[in-house]
Amino acid sequence: MMRCLFFAGMLMGASASAQVSLKSNALQLQWTKNTEGWKINQLSVKNKNTWVALPAPSGEYTLLYTEKLPDSTFNNSFPEQQYHYIIPLWKALIQPVPMNTAGQAVHFYPSDAARSGNSIVFNNHSRQADITAAWYIDPQYPSDIRVKITLTAKQTGYFSLATPTVATIMEKELAWAGIPGYFQSNALEHDFIKANVYMQGIPDKPVIVRERTAATLSPFISAKNNVTLAVIPDPGTGRDPWEKDTKTQSTWQLGLSLMNRKALLTPTAYHPVLGEKGSLMQKGDTVSFSFRYTIQYADWYTVYKHAVNDVYRFADFLALKKTSQSLTSRILSMHKYLVDAKTSLWRTEGYKGLTIGAQAYLGGVYGSEKDAMKNSDYGAMWMLANITNDPALKKDRLPYARNFKLQQQDLNAGFFYGAAAGQYYLSKSKRFTEEWGPYIEPIGTTYYILMDAGNVLLFQPKDTALKHTLQLAADKLLGWMNSNGQWQVAYDHATQAPMFKEVEDLRPTFYGLLIAYKILRNKKYLDAAKKGADWYIKNAVEKGHFLGVCGDTRFVPDFATAQSAQALLELYDVTKEKQYLQAAIQTARLYTTSIYTHPIPTTQEKIVNGVKRQDWEISQAGLSFEHGGTLGSANHRGPILLASHAGMFVRMFAITRDSLFLQMARAAALGRDAFVDKETSVASYYWDVMNKGAGPYPHHAWWQIGWITDYLLAEAEMRSGGQVKFPRGFITPKVGPHQSYGFAPGKVNGVTAELLLEDGLLKTTSPYLDYYCAINRQQKKLFFILLNNDDEQLETTIQIKDATTPVKIPPYGIKVLETKHE
Repeated sequence: MMRCLFFAGMLMGASASAQVSLKSNALQLQWTKNTEGWKINQLSVKNKNTWVALPAPSGEYTLLYTEKLPDSTFNNSFPEQQYHYIIPLWKALIQPVPMNTAGQAVHFYPSDAARSGNSIVFNNHSRQADITAAWYIDPQYPSDIRVKITLTAKQTGYFSLATPTVATIMEKELAWAGIPGYFQSNALEHDFIKANVYMQGIPDKPVIVRERTAATLSPFISAKNNVTLAVIPDPGTGRDPWEKDTKTQSTWQLGLSLMNRKALLTPTAYHPVLGEKGSLMQKGDTVSFSFRYTIQYADWYTVYKHAVNDVYRFADFLALKKTSQSLTSRILSMHKYLVDAKTSLWRTEGYKGLTIGAQAYLGGVYGSEKDAMKNSDYGAMWMLANITNDPALKKDRLPYARNFKLQQQDLNAGFFYGAAAGQYYLSKSKRFTEEWGPYIEPIGTTYYILMDAGNVLLFQPKDTALKHTLQLAADKLLGWMNSNGQWQVAYDHATQAPMFKEVEDLRPTFYGLLIAYKILRNKKYLDAAKKGADWYIKNAVEKGHFLGVCGDTRFVPDFATAQSAQALLELYDVTKEKQYLQAAIQTARLYTTSIYTHPIPTTQEKIVNGVKRQDWEISQAGLSFEHGGTLGSANHRGPILLASHAGMFVRMFAITRDSLFLQMARAAALGRDAFVDKETSVASYYWDVMNKGAGPYPHHAWWQIGWITDYLLAEAEMRSGGQVKFPRGFITPKVGPHQSYGFAPGKVNGVTAELLLEDGLLKTTSPYLDYYCAINRQQKKLFFILLNNDDEQLETTIQIKDATTPVKIPPYGIKVLETKHE
């Protein structure tokens, strides 16, 4: 543990030159009293042997007060009426409290200061309240200043305490700023919609956002002199999403901003929130707000990880979690669920002389009459059929899913020739369509033709019809690409005019051309993929601007950001050009800010649908968004259980040795039994559904098989140092970056082997033992790749055929057993 040398000093006198200071081996903070009160006149951080001063120290406090609840307003100019899911969120976004226009802002510098041990205590008295603030340097973290502000009301009304402004950053000095889950960029954005809806740029207004989609409770700003300033409220300040026996996701106890009330750049937090829980106070009532400032000579990611690891103790979940069903067991159980036509809602329909097959989709689709059908993860479908050698899948599913894919392409001569006609098929009107309108997206062609057909062609390389489909799609995508490497977001189906022109296609659309190159080996596709990626890096990654792929939220950023990291990694694998690797790592780091790291999991007992659960069992910590921010589904539904990013994060750990990637992958994947339906082993999609299973989305089981396999085999490769390694296919649409396996043999301890999974091949009573099998049929060798998915040593027995074998595997270790296969 780092020891902190710190000093709280004071030189008191009657003159205006009186000073107080806090010092450590990392920070120097000094106040001077003048006619306005106690101001910070010096704030410096240590860079090796040099002190770096922040140019605009302040020390000003802000109190928000109003006698009555803030008035409500509503501007219905955005979004369009068909986006009914996000209209209430938009209405809430533009209210006076989140816009930070509500109430009276009382700005002041403390009138009194006194030393108390290692703290400096400031006091101020106003007509509305008495305020006391104690400041001291954290003895464990010398870059952290701990503060506790206590307010005593002197009149009845609504109160909100803001964190004092220790320093401000000029716009021209801004290097990077963010609120994890909301904003991340290197510049202010003056377009309100781009900044506050799409999180593309830092808002130019002092908006206050909720903690419910703030993945980590820490606004931060980095200046161009490499000093990063962050505010981190103490754990427990924000809302608990499930306080006792029902969802409390929307309780608002903590507000976060990147500006103070005067619209000056400085990380700021508010507690309580004006008009919300705890803000109404009677005369004599008190409220306290505890937080810390972290000020380091370091980049944003270093300071952000301090908030995640040290303050919010992210690893606590993995230390508490217990597992009742292995991930391998879930794959085997979901296999049974998916081959059952009744439970999986499998349907076939006649279309243009072919029988096409897909699963019923019971959610809302543009123009549907509850007759929509879709397939989700073609890579997982072909992978599972191949590694299980299941005739039910091979004969009764795959041929009709293949036909569905062939018919999903627009083959009418004209503007859309070669593009994906839509991800859903409507059986009554016999047409393909998009979910939220009559438009066609170029990324839809990447998704629903190039990704899907590309994955199938890895298993069926001689499928000439599908290869022709892929080539037509690649040429369409290439033809739609602008000369600078950019695509339009969408085209109107009737007029062919570009749509959603107020935003850019900041999505990994370029990835489809990389797939085309890998399958067709024509260099024009690789050149185009590089051009698209170069534009994307400059306009998305370097700015922190992203766009999502979910039409129901009008494309607010989502898991497509994680796909971008994997797509850039693959482009690097092909080209070996370092800029793609660097961009992949940066994108993955940005995506970590879409993973919940709060509240800190505990063993507190709660009631979930009548069942007793410990808090950690239903914890949001470690789970990712479908989409967060101001209008994302996480506002009400919470995060999702589809951890498509887990395998990619393991690969990122192998590249960078950054433990946050590995911890986040494991926290998402392991110990989540409270969200798994016991009968089907299918996890729910949204957090707030808990363990109700797939519900109207049975196709999600394919995604779950896909991401679990990707995660387990990524762990096996990483833990074995590359001795267990299997070729990866292409990313799947559209929930994240997991990839397919099983189309080609890999290596197990130097021996060529094909993946194999069969129920009963290995029997174990331990839910902590995950495994995959691999076989070399020529040498008659069968390998069992055993993974201990716990932080304690695993000692158990396994049964292979009639033989029982004791197994001992270290924490998060791997063991490979080799047997003869007859």
